Amino acid sequence: MAVAPSSGSGSGTTGAPPVLRELAEGVYAYEQSPGGWCLNNAGLIASGGKAVLIDTAATQARARRLREEVERVAPGGPDAVVNTHFHGDHVFGNAQFVPRATVIAHEQTRSDMAEAGLGLCHLWPDVDWGEPELTLPDVTFQDRLTLRLGELTVELAQVGPAHTASDVVAWIPRRSVLFTGDVVWSGVTPYVLMGSIEGSLRALAELRKLGPDIVVPGHGPAGNAEMLEATESYLRWVRQLAEDGRRAGRSALESARAADLGPFAALVDPERLVGNLHRAYAELDGLAPGERIDVASSFREMVEFHGRLPHCAA
Repeated sequence: MAVAPSSGSGSGTTGAPPVLRELAEGVYAYEQSPGGWCLNNAGLIASGGKAVLIDTAATQARARRLREEVERVAPGGPDAVVNTHFHGDHVFGNAQFVPRATVIAHEQTRSDMAEAGLGLCHLWPDVDWGEPELTLPDVTFQDRLTLRLGELTVELAQVGPAHTASDVVAWIPRRSVLFTGDVVWSGVTPYVLMGSIEGSLRALAELRKLGPDIVVPGHGPAGNAEMLEATESYLRWVRQLAEDGRRAGRSALESARAADLGPFAALVDPERLVGNLHRAYAELDGLAPGERIDVASSFREMVEFHGRLPHCAA
């Protein structure tokens, strides 16, 4: 399946209610369309009477819907939940799956979750978040962790800094399916403000070596390995914009305003370019991948660029 751009960022449509879709035997994707702000994907691997859920959802209502779908395949719920990174759209729903499920994440993801808390809710106060309860991981790891479910293994690997400082992917080698979290995007503008341009490019190169037949991105429709190249192409373009802007003496916001989006104009949430340029400029100035950056200032400039608060359909 080729990666197809989605319609623009101003749309409030979320399409049909999301359902679990079987991609390969025992491996499912849960896609929340169109994949913009806080509309993330999740995944389920079920084999040998055990089940692992990859990421949850942003709001209580969406997390409950996800649980209903998961229980169609895994009655009682999953045995484990893996959080690919700390952002609320991927972790706020953890509470719907405990205490049955053990929550697993990278060690830094846990500390970043604890620090960020429920702060995402304050960015979009009009969203009906419900009453989310932050549920931190029970089990953490540093580099790799293998989960065994009957005939299937789920290989967790830390590949960040990329989208954040500590991104984790899940690889199911026997089915050649890769869950990438927000390292990879499909029809949706990538966002690396809290991670790294260079780190993302390195991570994508490593993921390509796996040769996955099916890729489930953090946002947007699942497809094949072409979406690794599509994400890489966008990030290389951002890096070039930053280099050109620095030579011309333009700020990140000025470079975003002057940019011709070209083939990337149809991606959902194009305003993320501002944040991506802030990260690219910082790396040109020597900031290490994943090092802290002024997120609040970047978000304010993104709102200014967009002309209003970006739409969140969560």
